[in-house]
Amino acid sequence: MKPNDQPPIQLGFAITGSFCTFQKILDVLKKMAGQNYQIVPIFSEHSSQMDTRFQLAEEFVKSVQEITGHPGIFTIPEAEPIGPKGYLDALVIAPCTGNTLAKLNSGITDSPVLMAAKAHLRNEKPLVISISTNDALGMNFKNLGSLMNMKNIYFVPFGQDNYEKKTNSMIAHVDLIPETIESALAGKQLQPVIQSPFA
Repeated sequence: MKPNDQPPIQLGFAITGSFCTFQKILDVLKKMAGQNYQIVPIFSEHSSQMDTRFQLAEEFVKSVQEITGHPGIFTIPEAEPIGPKGYLDALVIAPCTGNTLAKLNSGITDSPVLMAAKAHLRNEKPLVISISTNDALGMNFKNLGSLMNMKNIYFVPFGQDNYEKKTNSMIAHVDLIPETIESALAGKQLQPVIQSPFA
């Protein structure tokens, strides 16, 4: 490593089942893989096992592992050591579904992603959330607000993706994930958090 070079950021990248955003997530991972990150992928059971009209699970997992150059974490026991070993500088949940958002706010750890988040937060390091949920302004609004006020939790800026047909739906501007991570590592929430609706 050259004297002026910075050591790579050790980043956990946790993926939950908002399947319609998976291609955007792959694009972000490709961009980040060429930057100063060592990326450890973490999969919810649905994201690694469920075939949909958007993606075959096996192909998606293979793509993520090839892009990151790192084997994935697929189980709760595999995710738990993130806490005691403390090897991540930051952890991203992208996409973060409403289900995961609600469970995270309630302290539930019944998936590899939620266990990773719990384990990582015990080390008081940044957890970055990239929401993708149809009920962000509905049943999950209270969870969104609660998590925004929690220490060491940061949000990728988000907006309404279809305010005419899905009035409660909000999705993160995933292209801002790297910038949000940088801000979070400096202890700051990237602003503005609420950005213009998607076209």
